[in-house]
Parts: sequence; C-alpha cells; structure tokens
Amino acid sequence: MSAAFDADALARLFVEARAHRAKLDTLAEGARPSNADEAYAAQEATLRLLHAGIGGWKVGAKSLDGPIQGAPLPADGVHGSGARLAVHAFGKTGLELEVAFRLGRRFEPGSGPYRDEDVLGAIESVHAAIEVVASRFAAWPDVEKPWQLADLQNHGALIVGEGVPYDAAFPFVSPAMTFTFDGAPLFQGEPANPAGDPRRLLAWTVNHSVSRGLAIEPGTVLTAGSYTGIAFSDAPGIALGAIEGLRPVELHFA
Repeated sequence: MSAAFDADALARLFVEARAHRAKLDTLAEGARPSNADEAYAAQEATLRLLHAGIGGWKVGAKSLDGPIQGAPLPADGVHGSGARLAVHAFGKTGLELEVAFRLGRRFEPGSGPYRDEDVLGAIESVHAAIEVVASRFAAWPDVEKPWQLADLQNHGALIVGEGVPYDAAFPFVSPAMTFTFDGAPLFQGEPANPAGDPRRLLAWTVNHSVSRGLAIEPGTVLTAGSYTGIAFSDAPGIALGAIEGLRPVELHFA
C-alpha cells in the first residue's frame, strides 16, 4: 500500500455520498486507490465509519480462471425477498440475478487457510438473490477499477430469497432461470456466470476475510456473481427472479 493513500479519507467521501445520495465526480489525489490492497483497506474503513456489521459478501471473477475480487456488505443492505426500496435512493441502478450461499458456522479471524471442501461443508442453504448494483461515482460504469472495488464493488443492496438445503448436484454452472421487471424479461440468451461454477469463489472469500482479521459469522450470505449480466432500471416496479430448484426472489422498487 502506498504511503500517500489514505483509506479513511476515501471512506469519509463514500459515507458522505451515501448519506446525501450524492455522486462523486473525482477523488483527491490522496484518496485514489491504485490497487486491490488499497481498495480493500477502503472497504473496511467504510464499514467502520458506517458502524456496520457485515451481513454478506459479494464475490466474482470475470473468467473461469481469472482473478477473484470481493467486498463485504453492510448488514443493513441485505434484505429478504419482497423488500421495498426507493429506486431513486441509488441513482443509476443495475439489477443482476445471482445464486447466494448462506454459511452455517463461524470462521475465526486469522484462521485457515481453508480448502474448498471446508467451506462447501459449511453451506447451510442456497438462495436466489437480486443484486442492486449502484455506485457513488457520477461517471459509473466508466470509473477506474480499483475505485469501483473500493466502493464495495458497486454495491447498492442485496435481496435474498428463502433458502433450500445445499445439494451438490444442483446445476450451478448454468441453472434454468427467468428474470423479469413488471413481467418484461431483463435478459436474453442462456444464463451463465463468467466465473463458471460459483462455488469456486467461496473458499477464496472466507480466506480473504479471515486473513484480513474479519470473522465470518454464522448466517453470513455469500453472493457469487451474475448469471444474467446487468440490466438497468430507473422506474418503480417489481423485479422477480426465478431459478429452477430454488425459491423465487422479489424486489419492489417504489
């Protein structure tokens, strides 16, 4: 981490932007993260300033063997199916349909490293989830990648459907699904997660968290990348995600 970067200064900008529903045009030189380590430091500083517990993690990769990145999600931004949110609270807003995993055990800070089998064995339930993608930057999505990562990886809110027990035979690579907004489809073609099987992202997330001194508490939700790409919506309405074999998930934008 460069000596010039001030994670707390960037976190203050993010927290103020959230509080005032404002957008940042640029960042002062000392508040510009230039790599993933600086971005992760800013994520953690943001949650501290928000006095927010971690209710979940969002994690993803752009390709089958590409680097993995993640962000902790404030607990008050993780909602159950049927949640009603104000669409204008987010500014430009994207919607994604994802598969999320709820863990049933605690992973201690500083423990590990954990293998895939260790984390898969801790899965309590599997869920359909709608990720509300939103940014604190006015120019988003045309924003430096480390800046987006620092901004909790463009997190707006996470809506989590009711869970079903984990079944290793579930077709995680390409499950059948529909995603609609007021009945109109939000994506075309075959659903696919760019990371491939999202379960490959879970051990990385747990190891990343505990290596940075952050516990994974029982009940934590890990959402692991979009199958539908991003669909933008700036109007009131109802988003409905249905993934075959999982319970549906519903978001009401008012």
